[in-house]
Amino acid sequence: MAKIELVGLGHKYPGNADYSLQPQTMTWQDGGAYALLGPSGCGKTTLLNIISGLLIPSEGQVLFDGCDVTRLPTEQRNIAQVFQFPVIYDTMTVFDNLAFPLRNRKLREPEVKSRVQEIAEILDLTGDLKRRAAGLSAEEKQIISLGRGLVRKDVAAVLFDEPLTVIDPHVKWLLRRQLKRIHQQLKLSLIYVTHDQIEALTFADQVVVMYEGQVVQMGTPQDLFETPAHTFVGHFIGSPGMNLLPCQLEGQSIRLGTQTLPIDSALAGKLASIGQPLTLGIRPEFIQLAEDGPTLDAEVLRLEDLGTVKLLTAQLAGQTIKIKLGEHASVNSDRVRLGFTPARTMFYADGRRVA
Repeated sequence: MAKIELVGLGHKYPGNADYSLQPQTMTWQDGGAYALLGPSGCGKTTLLNIISGLLIPSEGQVLFDGCDVTRLPTEQRNIAQVFQFPVIYDTMTVFDNLAFPLRNRKLREPEVKSRVQEIAEILDLTGDLKRRAAGLSAEEKQIISLGRGLVRKDVAAVLFDEPLTVIDPHVKWLLRRQLKRIHQQLKLSLIYVTHDQIEALTFADQVVVMYEGQVVQMGTPQDLFETPAHTFVGHFIGSPGMNLLPCQLEGQSIRLGTQTLPIDSALAGKLASIGQPLTLGIRPEFIQLAEDGPTLDAEVLRLEDLGTVKLLTAQLAGQTIKIKLGEHASVNSDRVRLGFTPARTMFYADGRRVA
């Protein structure tokens, strides 16, 4: 296992004037579980391939425990990688597939057997160890591929590139739980690439959110939900995502259309110093129906019963806004008054949160 440091790391593909990966510096701690989360084309796989050695960055350094590995080939970085589609040997048994990385490093057979049994038990493969891999489904092969990536104790990190794509949704949920358990049990450094926020938030201790080739926030799932550092994080995390409303500062109030909402004087002073267009961000969970106090008037568009909650869609200052209400809430009018929780109301300038 290793601490991984990215120092001024950036990449441009040959013939491309724009960065595919914006220059950035960050540190991933030894034994951590990290997820690289973002839409297709945001730079997740480029970053993973640079860490693994499949790609040499056009600038910056990759350090493993302080040693520069930027130009070392994959086989010299002591990492394991699990790809989107299974990579196993069909002619071997399940046991021999899991044992291959260990035997390749000349481990003694009793140690090989012990480690394979441990991983097989965690991944529920014990009953399949004598089966030939050729007769297995793509889903079963991918589970073995996961096991091959996890079987070594001495790796600097295990890298996963969307490994659950071919897995049935129900089994996918079970495997996410098992990967979490493996991390807690074996203390391996894990880096997991995905575009699925549920996978990222349930698997990782720290989620690295990427957008247009740059890391816009790294934090715990709670950090990403409660204090998004960028409007993309607010929009991308959560279902539905954060409400983002263009607004203007007016003295010690925020104007949305023809209505105003008072804010704290210190916050008003901070926003006044920004001097550029502002966006108010608030999650649907932090808006309430209110009769008094500072409120905003909105037109009701629809109310959906989602079982444990009701989702109200309304129009405020020409913008659509979502509000999550309790399962027993009712709306008996075509207009409502909305109260915004002050501590949960964020402001953004040029996409970045004003702290």
